[in-house]
Amino acid sequence: INNIFKPRKRVEGGKNSQNRKVTDFYPIRRSSRKSKTELKWEQKKLIDDLITKGIEEGMEVQHIEGKGRAVFATQCFQKGDYIVEYHGDLLQITDAKKREAEYAQNPATGCYMYYFQYLCKTYCVDATKETDRMGRLINHSKNGNCQTKLHDINGVPHLILVASRDIDKGEELLYDYGDRSKASIAAHPWLKY
Repeated sequence: INNIFKPRKRVEGGKNSQNRKVTDFYPIRRSSRKSKTELKWEQKKLIDDLITKGIEEGMEVQHIEGKGRAVFATQCFQKGDYIVEYHGDLLQITDAKKREAEYAQNPATGCYMYYFQYLCKTYCVDATKETDRMGRLINHSKNGNCQTKLHDINGVPHLILVASRDIDKGEELLYDYGDRSKASIAAHPWLKY
């Protein structure tokens, strides 16, 4: 009975000890899960590579009677997925305004200039020059299935389109150009829709 109140001596774990650790029998298994930061970095790196290599997958250009060229999904996209870069010449505001004035001299020249703010500066992506890049051909809709987003690669902004909702194969890719000026709507009534 007197032994009950005496502290027991701890026996160090030796080969013959009864108190062995689980790790003596099983190796420690570290989680192979990636952190949110690692996943975001990998996603950014993937988009960086697609942009720098000019890879455009999962879409095709079709001609629509009465509308012209349009871009359609050839695969499904999930909300938030990278679709394509709005590729063109990256200009600062003063150069962009000069170029826009030049384009205005020729009514046959379409306007594919997208202005945006980045780090307190105004930039423009001028995609007016005809190329095989598809981002410049995505049409306008106030209820589009894509939205623009800025993507930084080594301090240089790139304008990209991402899925604003899930997109089915065969759907036309559309985004809101955001131009609501009376002059623009008078010149391009389709901006109302």
